[in-house]
Amino acid sequence: MSDDLLKGSLFVDEPEDESEPNEWITTFADLTMLLLVFFILLYSMSEIDTKKFDMTFQSVTQAITGKIDKVATSRVAREEAGAILNQVVTRRQIIKAQRKVFEDVKYLQTTKGVEGIMSANFEDGKITIKLPGDVLFKPGQVELSKKGREAIKAMKDFFLQHPDQYINIKGYTDNIRPGKGSRLKDNWEFSSLRAVNVLRYLMKLGLKPNRLTATGLGEMNPVVPNSSPRNRQRNRRVEFVLDKIITGP
Repeated sequence: MSDDLLKGSLFVDEPEDESEPNEWITTFADLTMLLLVFFILLYSMSEIDTKKFDMTFQSVTQAITGKIDKVATSRVAREEAGAILNQVVTRRQIIKAQRKVFEDVKYLQTTKGVEGIMSANFEDGKITIKLPGDVLFKPGQVELSKKGREAIKAMKDFFLQHPDQYINIKGYTDNIRPGKGSRLKDNWEFSSLRAVNVLRYLMKLGLKPNRLTATGLGEMNPVVPNSSPRNRQRNRRVEFVLDKIITGP
């Protein structure tokens, strides 16, 4: 047997290694995207809040933990990161727009009819306007009083000028239940009827019903403890929670 034949029988050409030498780049790019989303989340917090920072950091850590191995083999991770990025950007735009609406709310507070009685606050993109229940209704009643109708009417133009706002009308009571002679069963029903009657009057003033919801929360979420007549008066209130309507692209 010749040497050439022997060599041919003992040595077989090995297939070339087709693996990509730069697979680490994909993993690195995915991790970079996750870090980018994390820093955008931090940027979306306009005001530094230690508690919110810790909660956000823990959430991101939990989301990443145990998934590092999947990042290198799945494109879904990059798509999810892109979706999170879009959500963060959209949320920041909503908050920015709502801040401008809140500036108009401050002007509304000087309007005759609600001046000195209306309060408002802005938190996490939502605007909450508060009116005392004793201004809108007579004691123990669920129908709007004349003064109450005037107060709601004073807010009408503001609501009409901002058609991009959902308005959730929330009724609240103190912790004293309706008397035995009342036709109302409890504070839940009492607060619900008050909220519904405010909603109906807003519809009568020209607001579209698809922008409005009414919720009765009874004695839930008191502003202050129901420990005195003054405190119970503060807890009897109606809130208008404004949330921006998100339209499609």
